Amino acid sequence: MKVETVRARVDARLKKESEDVLESLGLTTTEAIRIFLQQVRLRRGLPFPVTMPESRFEVEDILHPAQKRAEVLDLIDED
Repeated sequence: MKVETVRARVDARLKKESEDVLESLGLTTTEAIRIFLQQVRLRRGLPFPVTMPESRFEVEDILHPAQKRAEVLDLIDED
């Protein structure tokens, strides 16, 4: 079996907090990514629903801090 490398750039805080959660589950980041990709393959899509949070507060909370509030509100108002 040929092994490939997956690389991704993520916010340092997101990486650290995610690794803390995964460690508490007994998983490494690599193992979690393998599980995720296996589930994508098995389900032929994302293994969880992807939806827009209902409140503006939640949207602002999950987006990168460098994004301006006006940009977030524009995203919501485009519907």
